[in-house]
Amino acid sequence: MPEPVTHTLAVPGAILTYDVRGDLADREQPVLLMVGCPMGAGGFPTLASHFTDRTVVTYDPRGVERSTRTDGSGELSPNDHAGDLAALIEALDAGPVDLFASSGGAVNSLGLLAQRPDLVNTLVAHEPPLAAVIPDSEAALKACEDISETYQRDGMGPAMAKFIAIVGFEGEIPADYTEQPAPDPAMFGLPAEDDGSRDDALLGQNLRGCTSYQPDFDALGGATGKLVVGIGEESANQLAARGGKAVAERLGLTPAVFPSNHGGFLGDEYGMPGKPAEFAARLREVLAR
Repeated sequence: MPEPVTHTLAVPGAILTYDVRGDLADREQPVLLMVGCPMGAGGFPTLASHFTDRTVVTYDPRGVERSTRTDGSGELSPNDHAGDLAALIEALDAGPVDLFASSGGAVNSLGLLAQRPDLVNTLVAHEPPLAAVIPDSEAALKACEDISETYQRDGMGPAMAKFIAIVGFEGEIPADYTEQPAPDPAMFGLPAEDDGSRDDALLGQNLRGCTSYQPDFDALGGATGKLVVGIGEESANQLAARGGKAVAERLGLTPAVFPSNHGGFLGDEYGMPGKPAEFAARLREVLAR
């Protein structure tokens, strides 16, 4: 795999950092853009290594890792990120891209597809955690709001413990979910003490905007030929995959099942490897459809 070449791009409110592996002038296949949120480019080296025949681009969303914000702080919306993605693709000047988007990156990319379908060849939206569109949306959104309130009140450890718990919850979120005892941060190796910071990319910037996002289904309905919704075989009954299922059902699509779970494409980037070789093979299949 070619060594990544790092670039920066100034956009309104941020300086984005992105990495290019390969030759952008190679037009035999579309550029393959891999995005997450709040996960940055650091989550994709293993998956990228399985696409040595493609030009692969990864990036850090605004406020994540190397991509700095010039608009101050505060919460962001998927439409903010969709605008950044559009600017990045236009800067690549390589035509419509193939886009593998995971988690919050999938939510942001649905916004991109609705607004700028001309920039997308195929979007594989893997497990978008759209709590607002699942049948139990009221309870799910209440739980996400509770995580945000916990973060502002108690700091990262207690809030992240609640986040981890809901991410792995199987099935519909019960109406009394937030009335149940809160998980102990120590169970997940998290600190209980509050360090006073409130700028975490997940908890402070993206959680509420991402989970409460309402996709433009009218616009997406005109671009279903460009869209594949992915879910993990091991996480199919968890919130993020259920968000993907709800999108697919709304648009009359059949979800594509991928190996492993929500992070099935990961190698050892974060110490929680999925099945990256099998995942990459499945991704090739759906991109070649």
